Amino acid sequence: MAGEGGSSVTMKTLAERLGVSVTTISNAYSKPDRLSPELREQILSEAKLVGYCGPNAAGRALRSGKTDVCGFLFGGELAEAFADPYTVAFLAGLSETVERFGASVLLLRAPGDGEQAEEQLLQRAAIDAIVTCSPSSDHPGTRALAARGVRVVGAQDAESGDWVTINDTKAGRLVGKHLAGLGHRRIVVIVPGFAPEGEVVSLPADGSGCSRFAAERIRGLREKLPDASITVVCGGWKPKPAGRLAAAHVLDVQDRPTAIVALSDALALGVWDAARERGLTPGRDLSIVGFDDIPDAGFIGLTTVRQPITDKGRLAGRLAMDPDYPQRQITLPIELVVRSSTGPAPKN
Repeated sequence: MAGEGGSSVTMKTLAERLGVSVTTISNAYSKPDRLSPELREQILSEAKLVGYCGPNAAGRALRSGKTDVCGFLFGGELAEAFADPYTVAFLAGLSETVERFGASVLLLRAPGDGEQAEEQLLQRAAIDAIVTCSPSSDHPGTRALAARGVRVVGAQDAESGDWVTINDTKAGRLVGKHLAGLGHRRIVVIVPGFAPEGEVVSLPADGSGCSRFAAERIRGLREKLPDASITVVCGGWKPKPAGRLAAAHVLDVQDRPTAIVALSDALALGVWDAARERGLTPGRDLSIVGFDDIPDAGFIGLTTVRQPITDKGRLAGRLAMDPDYPQRQITLPIELVVRSSTGPAPKN
């Protein structure tokens, strides 16, 4: 029968060969400071000789009650996470903090076949904590994890639980005030979300039917543009292609908008491409606004709402790994960064 580490030699077998306790063998791998360097080297040398690969990780986690793993629940296909600069920056901050606690990050995908499948996936995950892009109590799967002692941290606010976020309604107000001052009254908002491949879906102008963060940004935008014509569309989850597709759809009409607000900079990069392909100069013929302030935003001159993405990830990691951290609900500062992609609404 295969023993721990996938070998026929078990921890007990190795202990008997060396004339030491099973605890001593375990300490050689998990608590080396409790042994002399000479004894630990003797144990590791003998283990290598007989083909013992070390304690089984799952068994050790079961005994200790800790896995030293923090999960990150992404809302779409995992491959898309690496195509989104926001998620990459957030993960960089999250990983930096988690590693300081001697742990690792496990990427988890939210399946597209219903809440029950996602709940089952989460229940199988061997993790000490989980960070989710949604509010911490938004799904029965994360509520079940919290019930069994797993720390759950959301990237959106909620009435209870741990979270680190920004004020999305305020972010929308900043953009709305800026565009109102420039005279814009025909505005399209591009949001991320589900759309059939190659199609653009129109959504209610009040933001209902959108994700919560998107609805809050639209609400803030509308507060500062009460008399404007605002249209909300979606071209899919993949940010840059979705932005290009949705922008092409709304620009290829006679009465095109004077401004497009993309709810992420990655979406806005696709809008930028669609505008330039049609001979439009951002900031003169069409104003374009994004959210996040990723590095490419500054490079092309995109007006955007800056948020501290990497710090957001770091703090989410701290809340996840440190139950004694005193501040459990954190709202980070934001600011509107005005660049050349916005200008006065064209008179024609």
